[in-house]
Amino acid sequence: MHDAIGGLSEADRGKLRRRSMPAWTPPMLATLVSKAFSDPAWIYEAKFDGQRCLVFKRGATIRLMTRNEKDRTSHYPDLVPTVSSATEVDMIADGEIVAFDGEQTSFSRLQGRMQNAHPNAATVAAIPVAFYLFDLLWLDGYDLTSMPLTARKDVLRGALTFGGPLLFSAHLEQDGEAAFDAACEKGWEGLIAKRASAPYVHGRSKDWLKFKCVNEQEFVVVGWTDPKGSRSGIGALLMGYHDETGALRFAGKVGTGFDQRELDRLSKQLAPLGRKDTPLAALPAMPQKGIHWVRPVLVAQIGFSEWTGDGKLRHPRYLGLRDDKDASQVIREGPSA
Repeated sequence: MHDAIGGLSEADRGKLRRRSMPAWTPPMLATLVSKAFSDPAWIYEAKFDGQRCLVFKRGATIRLMTRNEKDRTSHYPDLVPTVSSATEVDMIADGEIVAFDGEQTSFSRLQGRMQNAHPNAATVAAIPVAFYLFDLLWLDGYDLTSMPLTARKDVLRGALTFGGPLLFSAHLEQDGEAAFDAACEKGWEGLIAKRASAPYVHGRSKDWLKFKCVNEQEFVVVGWTDPKGSRSGIGALLMGYHDETGALRFAGKVGTGFDQRELDRLSKQLAPLGRKDTPLAALPAMPQKGIHWVRPVLVAQIGFSEWTGDGKLRHPRYLGLRDDKDASQVIREGPSA
């Protein structure tokens, strides 16, 4: 038994389970809520604007797996040796890979790594990443998921050597409202509130809640418009989401947030996805000239100020594509409380 586990209380050790290392385990997901709160039974962590990954260490083999079970180890070769040397035993940990723009995590900046399966040394040096670990699911033959969150975090901190790009995600134990206000002032995406006594469940849970400083979520790319003026490639992306029946609804178009390199890259990705008819359940009330429909398989991260009364995005801005969520799972996010 690893020393970090041996140091647990008798009650926490009683919730350990002997289990062989699984090849895959779905991550725990947070539920969006309308406002922050303070509660001594909860802890509060930074909400990072990056790529969620589970890290599997089995002997000398490291795998970085997205929440929809895609292997992205080759995208982040600089993380592999750091994770390898962080602990001598096998483990499964949960965290977020981020790139920084100044002191803030930047999903747009991370695109240079997320969308590059084999970055060269120059790219790795130009876009360094950090890996924040915030949970530990399995360690040295033991399943930790039935233990309280705070116990799992204690084992995580004691079982791994943190440093360089591998970082421990610290937390606050009280005053969530003040922490949320401070996070927003710093330009963070938000906070995650987690029930300190909660086990780790494999799916969405109300034991993990997210407070957002800004409106931002995934949307399905359903088409694009012709460029105008000096712009080349595409004019705007047409966005959609699935309603409660599974039908694909129009969310509006986004024409800002692109540089020329991203416009060129999107044009190449959209070209083979073209289709004659719309994938939407109903045609949007807008001129149809210059619209090109595509198969709804690409997912884009979009920031926006608010939803309009007729269900469209106000002041949307493109942040980047993401491949860690299937298009079929994209819905309109709304607070549960």
